[in-house]
Amino acid sequence: MLAAPKYRAKASIYAARTAEGIDFGCREMSTSEGVGGLVSHYLEKGIVLIIADLLSLITVSSCLVIKVPQINTIRANESSKGISVLGLCLELFSYTVMISYNYTSGYDFLSYMEYPVLLLQEYVLIYYVFKYQDLLGKRTQIIAVFYVTIATLIYLKLFPIIILTFLVPFCTPIGATSKVLQLLAILRTKDASSVSRTTWALSAFTNMTRIYTVYVQSHDVMLLTNFLISTFLSSAVFVAACVYKKKTKKD
Repeated sequence: MLAAPKYRAKASIYAARTAEGIDFGCREMSTSEGVGGLVSHYLEKGIVLIIADLLSLITVSSCLVIKVPQINTIRANESSKGISVLGLCLELFSYTVMISYNYTSGYDFLSYMEYPVLLLQEYVLIYYVFKYQDLLGKRTQIIAVFYVTIATLIYLKLFPIIILTFLVPFCTPIGATSKVLQLLAILRTKDASSVSRTTWALSAFTNMTRIYTVYVQSHDVMLLTNFLISTFLSSAVFVAACVYKKKTKKD
């Protein structure tokens, strides 16, 4: 009779541990169901949107290396001779407007994530070009401060979106101009030995994937027009580079 409390205590401990184990198992099962629920919810988006997300990831991955070879070449040679400062500034303007327009419009980040990647590379490229052309003076610093101020206002969504909407159409001719000039240079000289076919193939591919993702996710006519023209011109430069590639030269 004196041992009864002892057995009751053991039984209570066993019951508590059992209940604890059941509770842990329920929590583990709940976590598993949560992950499965997230997967199921994502799959409910449909194959069209899933493909758009995959293409967006592939596009961003491709853009990670587009400007790196050019940056490495300038650093290795410690010279930016032959690089157009105006062309870089126009390209910077185009990237900035496009990322700002997408951001303030509230579009899905994956649909324009390559622009931040390209913009970061552009900053580095411009720095080294300006450095080796002795252009990092007070004038450049003042312009840089102005640029950062505008970018901050855009990030805080204090910059009027109507201005960005007005500027977006200009990004298409600005981006197209550089490609047209490159295409004309190849056709005129009939020599594409200094043109990287890989770069232009990646350019055409990333622009082409964006036609699909923009059409599926936002149906934005201005963005679609921009990517359609960019895809056509990049593809034209790539074809011209393949036709006039010197057999004695390597890509």
